Amino acid sequence: MIVDLSVPIHSGMPVYPGDPEVTVSPALTVGEEGVNVLGLHLGSQSGTHVDAPYHIDDALPDLDMLPLDRFVGRATIADVRGLPPRTPIGPDALAPALRPGLILLIATGWAAHWGTGHYLAHPYLTPDAAALIIDSGVRTVAIDALSVDPTPVPDTDCSDPLPAHRVLCGAHAVIAENLRNLDVLLDARPVRPIEVSLLPIRIAGGDGAPIRAVARL
Repeated sequence: MIVDLSVPIHSGMPVYPGDPEVTVSPALTVGEEGVNVLGLHLGSQSGTHVDAPYHIDDALPDLDMLPLDRFVGRATIADVRGLPPRTPIGPDALAPALRPGLILLIATGWAAHWGTGHYLAHPYLTPDAAALIIDSGVRTVAIDALSVDPTPVPDTDCSDPLPAHRVLCGAHAVIAENLRNLDVLLDARPVRPIEVSLLPIRIAGGDGAPIRAVARL
């Protein structure tokens, strides 16, 4: 069984505040040019995507510098569904799911709010939780929310909006965001480990890229 963990890319889709808006429109059509080709305008962090460490620091590795096994492999799931809006996720909530070398999927349940204003009020990792992830030997983290950090509230002071990113990216870890259908994986209760693919579009020197995230049960 293969489960699609990705959101569709379409015009006007939700994006992180300040990121480029997404536009998908016909560039060529069968009626006029004999083929259908879409024109795409989007940011590297649009939709279901991965962050390379370079996303937050010019001195850190970009997509080209990361081994492909950071994007494909066995996965484990931390079930933290049911948290109130903007709740920090601490180390204790993740510890039971951490396994060295496995991809960590964090199920907040926030994918249910995709396309609504409430999606920005997602739970998020504390820096201590991010540090535990790294200390446990995990180098790929994926979440069904807009970010592993809290999405800033407009007109509020935030000295560092990306503390968990800095811990994870500083250890050359990969972050995937805006996943969906993690509840399907949890409901399946697979006996064997889940296999996950988070392979990005190969953008030279990329800070990140959209992905077609899938899981095999």
